[in-house]
Amino acid sequence: MIESAAASYEVENVEMRQAYASTLLELAKQNPNIIALEADLMSSISTNKIQEQIPNQLINCGIMEANMMGIAAGLALTGKIPFLHTFAQFATRRAFDQLFVSGGYARLNLKILGSDSGVTAEHNGGTHMAFEDLGLLRLIPNAVVYEASDSTMLSYLLRKVSGEYGVHYIRTMRKAAVRIYNFGETFEEGKGKLLREGGDATIIASGIMVAEALKAADILHDNGVQATVIDMYSIKPIDKELIIKYAKKTGAIVTAENHNVIGGLGSAVAEVLSEHCPVPLRRIGVKEQFGQVGKTEYLKEVYNLTAKNIVESVRELKSQ
Repeated sequence: MIESAAASYEVENVEMRQAYASTLLELAKQNPNIIALEADLMSSISTNKIQEQIPNQLINCGIMEANMMGIAAGLALTGKIPFLHTFAQFATRRAFDQLFVSGGYARLNLKILGSDSGVTAEHNGGTHMAFEDLGLLRLIPNAVVYEASDSTMLSYLLRKVSGEYGVHYIRTMRKAAVRIYNFGETFEEGKGKLLREGGDATIIASGIMVAEALKAADILHDNGVQATVIDMYSIKPIDKELIIKYAKKTGAIVTAENHNVIGGLGSAVAEVLSEHCPVPLRRIGVKEQFGQVGKTEYLKEVYNLTAKNIVESVRELKSQ
């Protein structure tokens, strides 16, 4: 648990793409079995530095994401450890059958980074705005699904999954995130991070919505409502014990995600509550909408993904 790292809500100096490329380069230098695969996005994610320094450990598969999944599966069969990157909608929606069959069904070792998730796709527009990727990956048996909140978490998760077997999906943005964690923080599979504790309501968030949840908790505090904030970075498996504990303690839960309310964090939390501890729940997320062009802050307003929306949902629950 951290008490002060997120209080300033400062944007990091390191972009998420730089954290990915630097960490992967470090891992690949240490382990020649690690192979980076790109769908013609090296400059977009900064992995061109891998191509420059250890060219035999990067394959540019071109704009053929489904084929990239097949290449990764073949590499995994030979004992290599493929790290695949492309935009989130291409890594999941476009190549889902290949990922499901060649990766999941075949029980192979694939590490997938889906970048520019949700509204962080910005000017790439509606076709490139993944609001469904977490739902798709949750459907693959035994897949592990994360959403990284900042560069400290992303770097840790990359190192963690490099030594573990199976299909791992990490969802992220490419640009700089709000700094949530200090260096040295650890992140376990199947766990959430308690960032703030209160007895009146619980806000469970992931990705870019963690900072919004903390801002919402500040606003609520100023108005006499004490909210717990949990970063549920492990979407699958999810921290059932933590959800149940704070459902019992606060009696009201709001989830917040940069994703469709169907299939992602909100659905996962609702499943836990319905089976183990039913309490009033509100889900902040995208509802029956496709993506569109715009800056992230503007799109947060359009899709009701703001601290204000979280505050309104908490107040609605507390007024019942």
